[in-house]
Amino acid sequence: MASSIKVRTSTREGITTVRAIIRHPMHTGYETDPETGDTIPAHYIENVTVQHGDKILLQCDWGRAISSNPYLSFEFSGAQPGDILRISWSDNKSESDSIETQIG
Repeated sequence: MASSIKVRTSTREGITTVRAIIRHPMHTGYETDPETGDTIPAHYIENVTVQHGDKILLQCDWGRAISSNPYLSFEFSGAQPGDILRISWSDNKSESDSIETQIG
């Protein structure tokens, strides 16, 4: 199964830029299904973690206010091309995904 996370990295002058999109519905629990009129149950990412090697670069607590298919972008220093970057998430339904990629 393909990962729900798509990530791109680039390094220039010692600064690594990370861009990631996470495919996730991010339902708030307040939406109504237009076909049935029923409330769509809450289903959203609660935690995102980004690691460079063994070091945690970023740990985010997300909630209902994040849009569907969230986009995450940030920069950091200290990476070398070929280093491993790991991005993982978990949601309120105990679902999760992660991806490892080499920094370019």
